[in-house]
Amino acid sequence: MDALFREDAYARSCVATVTAVDERGIRLDRTVFYPTGGGQPGDSGTLRFDGLEVRIRDTVKGDGGPDDVIHVPEDGQELPATGTAVEAVIDWDRRYRHMRMHTALHLLCAVVPGSVTGGQIGADKSRLDFNVPAESLDKDAIAEAVNRLIAADTPVGTQWITDEEMAAKPELVRTMSVKPPTGSGRVRLLSVEGVDLQPCGGTHVAHTGEIGGIEVTKIENKGKQNRRVIIALKD
Repeated sequence: MDALFREDAYARSCVATVTAVDERGIRLDRTVFYPTGGGQPGDSGTLRFDGLEVRIRDTVKGDGGPDDVIHVPEDGQELPATGTAVEAVIDWDRRYRHMRMHTALHLLCAVVPGSVTGGQIGADKSRLDFNVPAESLDKDAIAEAVNRLIAADTPVGTQWITDEEMAAKPELVRTMSVKPPTGSGRVRLLSVEGVDLQPCGGTHVAHTGEIGGIEVTKIENKGKQNRRVIIALKD
């Protein structure tokens, strides 16, 4: 399967062929739909074929490796048969908010010291959990620092390193709860130029200015040194 979302997060649709249909959902030979992973929700959208439309409520990973993507349809719909040509169209507004949020969390990670113990991306609010003492975090100071990075409109891009290079640079891994995907020979890094560099398979905006500003809505105590920082987009 050709994972188009990895190379172009701005691709909203593609023409594809159905390779399998079963109780879990629909597999295609190529897709722009991002599957749930790394704290980012799977895409929703539609598959269009022969004058019909199938609503996709979620996208998940199958058991066949990182390129096994399953499009999960809403119940009660007529599904395309194997071999059918379809147009796969994502719910762009929802995806783009996820892209802005995901990039904002990378900036949050750069601003807050300590390792990341968990995280979750949403269209309305997102969070990262940090292994830090409570007294070291100030809600307004964090928001101000992240918004300065957003206003700088810094380029955001991806690069690849080998599994061996990744193993030699453990300092690149900030997230304790999610290990970088290895085994395929290379690892994808997300780079916010001069700000953040770490393994990440998600979708992001091309410049930090696209985030448009965030607010830190809450900092929660989740343990002796585990602090949850919750953010929301300003618009």
